[in-house]
Amino acid sequence: MTVTGVQLQEYLAGLDYPVSREDLVRWAQENGASTAMLQMLRALPVEQFESPDELNAALTTRS
Repeated sequence: MTVTGVQLQEYLAGLDYPVSREDLVRWAQENGASTAMLQMLRALPVEQFESPDELNAALTTRS
């Protein structure tokens, strides 16, 4: 699955950083993220993200 900036903005709008992977998954789930997106978030190797750029880099590396 390819993750776009638009998808991230849609699912993660309003999220405050730094954010843990668990909080990230919960937030995305509450905002209607697809099952595929949730699986991708759960598989991230990093436990915490300091910024949207750091998260985006981790997601695009895994897609």
